[in-house]
Formats: sequence, C-alpha cells, structure tokens
Amino acid sequence: MKPKSRFWRRTVFQVSMAVCVLFVVLTAVAMLIYPGGIKSNHSASGYSFFQNFFSDLGRTQAWNGDSNAVSMVLFVTACSLAGAILAMFFVVFARFFGQSPWSKWLGRLGSVAGLISGICFVGIAATPANVHGWAHGVFVDWAFRMFLLAVLLYTAAILTQKEYPRRAAWIFAIFAILLAAYVGLITAGPSTDTANGLKIQATGQKIIVYAAIIAVFSQAWMALSFARSR
Repeated sequence: MKPKSRFWRRTVFQVSMAVCVLFVVLTAVAMLIYPGGIKSNHSASGYSFFQNFFSDLGRTQAWNGDSNAVSMVLFVTACSLAGAILAMFFVVFARFFGQSPWSKWLGRLGSVAGLISGICFVGIAATPANVHGWAHGVFVDWAFRMFLLAVLLYTAAILTQKEYPRRAAWIFAIFAILLAAYVGLITAGPSTDTANGLKIQATGQKIIVYAAIIAVFSQAWMALSFARSR
C-alpha cells in the first residue's frame, strides 16, 4: 500500500469516528436550546426526546412558532458532516475488498449505495421539514434505504473476504436488522398524526440514529486498525 493511500484511508476513518462523536454533541446541544413544540402539541415546552424528531431541530421555525435559527444551524452542521463523511467512508472502505471478484463487486456496489445514502443525508440537512416537506421526506426515505443496501452488501463482502475481521460482518448484520425494521416503520408504520404513532416513530428514529453512530464508529475503528496492520 502506498504511503499516501495509507494516510488517506487512516485519515478518513479517524475523521469518521470524530464526526460520530461530534454529531451526538451538536444534536444534544440543539435539543437543549430547541424553543419548543411537537407536532401534536405546539405549546409543549422544550424538546421531547420521545416525541420530537431530529428533523425538528432543522426546522427554520419551531413547532411553537419561535425562531429555531440556532438549533437549525447546529443540526444542519451535524447532519451535513455526517452525510459527507458517510459517503467518504464507504468510498475508501471499498479499497479493502479486492481479493476475489465477489468481494470486489459487492464492495463497489456497497460503496455506491453508501455514497448515495450520504448525499441523501446532506439533502436532509439542506431541506428544512417546514419549508421543503416533500423533498425532506424523500431524502429521509432514500437515505435509510440506501444505507440498508450498503450495509447488506458490505456484510456479504466481508464474509467473502479472507483477511478482513469477521466480527465486522456481524456488527453490520445486527445493524441491518435494526435498519430494515426502521425502514419498515417509516414505510408502513403508524401515522405521526396520532399521539402514539408520533411517539413510536420518534422513538424508532432515535434508536436507529444512535445505532448507526455506534455501527459506523465501530466499523471505522476496525478499519483503522486493519489499515495500520497492513
């Protein structure tokens, strides 16, 4: 492996882990300063962890009618960085898979899906739900669908690669189960127009977002360790 290539890969994996932590920090601060209101109760105070969505942090105006400028900037920054580094992670990750035709093509297809998913997450940040609701919804749907496809393809790629740690495949496999369940939830789950439906959807989103952070952080850490050993 060329020194420049090795440095590039290590840098992307290190930045991936840093962005995972930064996303949690920035969105946590955004939640603390969110003005208030949920879809079913515009007068609710503050941010409800189980009834507000992450997308509520990116609204130009909170549900209670107040300006949401500060939370929006924090969310847009966090989501844009996450989308950009997710795309970069999958592009660089493919370089590990070339021992066999199967692992090579599974990795490449997985990276294409991961790249599209990353772009969609940036699209989520660029389309506030209260301003561009339809586009925002499309980006959300395809961000998670393409993420699921990328994870499934890379699970298979890892299992067909002799050198790469098998435990990475099991991490992706467990995450894929959660991700598939969430895609099913946002596709055919209860409507957010009901109180229970809102809680289920918002809670499901929190679970999958934090699961994604753990999965990507873990994969980046293992990829960095693998790159250093070569």
